Amino acid sequence: MDQSNRYADLSLDEQTLIDEGNHVLCAYIMKPKAGYEFLATAAHFAAESSTGTNVDVSTTDSFTRSVDAIVYEVDEEFEVMKIAYPVELFDRNMIDGRAMIASFLTLTIGNNQGMGDVEYAKMHDFYFPPNYLRLYDGPSTTISDLWQVLGRPVNDGGFIVGTIVKPKLGLRPQPFANACYDFWLGGDFIKNDEPQGNQVFAPLKETIVAVADSMRRAQDETGEAKLFSANITADDYHEMIARGEFILETFAENADHVAFLVDGYVCGPQSITTARRTFPNQYLHYHRAGHGAVTSPQTQRGYTAFVLSKMARLQGASGIHTGTMGFGKMEGERGDTDMAYMIADDIAKGPFYRQEWLGMKPTTPIISGGMNALRIPGFFENLGHSNLILTAGGGSYGHIDGPAAGAKSLRQAEQCWKAGADPVDFAKDHPEFARAFESFEADADALYPNWRNKLGKAA
Repeated sequence: MDQSNRYADLSLDEQTLIDEGNHVLCAYIMKPKAGYEFLATAAHFAAESSTGTNVDVSTTDSFTRSVDAIVYEVDEEFEVMKIAYPVELFDRNMIDGRAMIASFLTLTIGNNQGMGDVEYAKMHDFYFPPNYLRLYDGPSTTISDLWQVLGRPVNDGGFIVGTIVKPKLGLRPQPFANACYDFWLGGDFIKNDEPQGNQVFAPLKETIVAVADSMRRAQDETGEAKLFSANITADDYHEMIARGEFILETFAENADHVAFLVDGYVCGPQSITTARRTFPNQYLHYHRAGHGAVTSPQTQRGYTAFVLSKMARLQGASGIHTGTMGFGKMEGERGDTDMAYMIADDIAKGPFYRQEWLGMKPTTPIISGGMNALRIPGFFENLGHSNLILTAGGGSYGHIDGPAAGAKSLRQAEQCWKAGADPVDFAKDHPEFARAFESFEADADALYPNWRNKLGKAA
């Protein structure tokens, strides 16, 4: 059934829709299956996303029609489909009237993803008007809170050097805590990797006690504050809260040195909101484990990593992994800087929409996945700033002189970029950075082909 007469209106002007502020706008890349018209399929998609059915029904009235989702722009050549969703369509909390990402996703990528006339459809951007944006929590803590703990300025406090203890699984409590201590002698921030929790060989209550002790010893040794991001992810929100409360009690006087890591993709919006509202004083670390099943460029349905990051800020994530923008081991491109700007700036442009965040606190880009000191100067040159968290596992524990030296090499790499120096020349006076060339020879050869001659190292 062609529903374009009701669910499409190509005379609507996007800027007028934005100025009126009554619609959420979504941009998709969509392709109909063979034999179906583009506009008719787009209208069917909008209908399924809102008030439509596959047959005319007698219960439809004039009010129902007023909250139809409407296709307002199509570009068949580039497979672009844009839909305007009236804000009234989205579910609100009974207890406080707030909005929820679960409802946003239910409508915008719900049943429409499985319709028989759609070959694929993937959301690439969305726009929230002010009167809907204000219904989301946004972050309660930011990187400024971590900078304060570290004794840095609350504006432009700079690079937080972090890691993930390796191996990600298989360490018992004390070896894990020892690995934390070794890194903290040179670095700032350690995160649980996403699988680390309450395994039988590493009970959380034993591991956290040992890690809290390592933090105290490392702080005494270095005279510097240290940070730990503890995984509280669980299916049951009671379990998440129990883990969080135990962790804070154990770290005690260092409770504000602790972030809470939540696997927000696999556990969904409820897990992020549980952490955000139950522990508003803790930095909320959104780990996106599993997101590639939906966001990968190879996946033609769902939504992009850009969309995921934007939603994370709305939900209240203090920081979210944004990939390495083509400089690490994970999928990504240099253009992914748009993602970092969108979650951190108050006004930013996405692939289709300009979003004003109206003072909502920023979300920190967290960079992870195959990074080491040799890749850092190019990464920061591409991004343009270093106000972020890096978690380099192999880049720390793979350093030839150990994790503390690995952490120092990462910090020196940022200093190299800030100075605008040639990395090989800079390494001559910075031993940990110099040893990174020997530690990661494949990267050294690819990025700095003449490093051996300049540094006097044997081939």
